[in-house]
This record gives sequence, structure tokens and C-alpha cells, in this order.
Amino acid sequence: MVTSPSEENADVPGRLFLVVGRLSRALRQAGAPGPGHGAISALATLVRHGQLRLGDLAAKEGVAAATMSRIVAALVESGYVRRESDPVDRRAWLAIATEEGERLVSGVRSNRVQELNRRIDRLPPETRASLVAALPALEELLREDD
Repeated sequence: MVTSPSEENADVPGRLFLVVGRLSRALRQAGAPGPGHGAISALATLVRHGQLRLGDLAAKEGVAAATMSRIVAALVESGYVRRESDPVDRRAWLAIATEEGERLVSGVRSNRVQELNRRIDRLPPETRASLVAALPALEELLREDD
């Protein structure tokens, strides 16, 4: 079946959603075994933002506080996160990535970036150039939520 250019462009949001999701899943699967995606994501957020209250971390990750509580408890048990009393509110506590947690995030990123690089290297030169040209537009899509 031959599609016209207007038909190809008709579902750009749907196609982009699927390809980004599938690529993300493929890259997650290429990562080293260990904590799941939710835990790695929370840990990466802690590495990026520093110490956070559980509620703030849950909000940044877009999950319920109860879900984040379970994730952080597992990360604490694994030695990737430590808890400290919040100096502003002694009833609350802060989650902080440990050095081991920082190393884990760095290693996972490295594995996933290497896998992405392998995939990009397999693309024909003209497709690679199109991908590079599309990066500013993709980055702009992210800026809308910051």
C-alpha cells in the first residue's frame, strides 16, 4: 500500500509516541540488571536534584507518595539511597542518593547510551543526518514541561 505524504504526516503525534516509547523500552532492557525502571528513574532524579522529600520526589516522578515510599524503601535497603531527617521539619525525612547509587545511575546511563550509539551507527548517513537535524525540535518538546 502506497501512502501519500499527507497520510504519512497525519499521525505524527501517534507515531512519535509509539517510537519514543518502544525505543525507551528497548534501551531500558539493554541496561544492566538491577532495580527496575521506576527505581532507576527515582534514583536519577535524586542524583540530578540532590536531597528531596518523599512527596517532592513523588511529584517529580509523577507517582503516588505510597508508590514512591516503596521504591525508596527498596533503594535504601539496596544501599543506593539513604534517609536523613529534614532539618526544616523533623517529622519529615529527606532521600539522598549514596555514592553507590550515583555509580549505578552513571553505569545504567552509560550502558543505555552505548546501546543507542550502536543503533545510531547502524543508520544510513542520510538518516543519521535527519536524526541530528530533528534533535532541537525534540529538545524543545521537553522544554515545554520544565
